[in-house]
Amino acid sequence: MVTIPKTMDFSNGMKLLEMLPTGYNQDYVNKLFKTLRENGRAIYLTNQIPVDMRYPLLFGLTYSLLLAYFLKKLNKLKSLFKYLCLLPIIAGITDYMENLGIITMLNNYPKLTEVIVNATNIFSVIKSTSTSLFLLP
Repeated sequence: MVTIPKTMDFSNGMKLLEMLPTGYNQDYVNKLFKTLRENGRAIYLTNQIPVDMRYPLLFGLTYSLLLAYFLKKLNKLKSLFKYLCLLPIIAGITDYMENLGIITMLNNYPKLTEVIVNATNIFSVIKSTSTSLFLLP
């Protein structure tokens, strides 16, 4: 509620990378980072990312344990439903990987490689997909 709007003040309406559930490409990353300029990229790196590094652990553990609790109450924890408990953990891990990719890109800008952009994009899409699948039921 604070760091994203603060960072987006520099983005001229462009969404930050972690807000693009269907992904992005190298052109979008270059355009976003250029639009953010040095001050916006610094805020992204020093304000938004550090706050976002706390959330995945809390999300992954809390929702995985909560789901396991309800499955146990329904006597379904020893069935195939137990694998649903992995979705929040997958979301949390890929959120960390996404954040590490964004940190790498911000630190290396303007020298962005296709490999780091594509890898970070894959983590972003997996994070969004696993979060959505978990929150659907």
